[in-house]
Amino acid sequence: MIKEKIDQFLAAQAVNLPEMAMTEIRERLEAADDSKFDELQMLQFKNPTTLLIIAILVGSYGVDRFMLGDTTNGVIKLLTCGGCGVWWLLDIFNIKKRTQEFNMNKLNEIL
Repeated sequence: MIKEKIDQFLAAQAVNLPEMAMTEIRERLEAADDSKFDELQMLQFKNPTTLLIIAILVGSYGVDRFMLGDTTNGVIKLLTCGGCGVWWLLDIFNIKKRTQEFNMNKLNEIL
């Protein structure tokens, strides 16, 4: 039964977590107790695609940085209008990785 729960969780969160860490996540979930697994079910991860759209539309105002908890860089990005467009463009290419790392950190807090 627990194996099925783990498989369902990983299938549902595959896009939100780094592919390279899936084996490690599976091992840690198998070693975790049921209370941890229940906490994970309640956890809401950020979707990389949604953050990409936000980064494209309002990323020059630092909204993507604010959503990932990077307040300092969000304010700097807001004040510089996305680093005159350069920082905004770089963030568009890095947003998926940063979102998955953010989600992985949230997962690590529980496990």
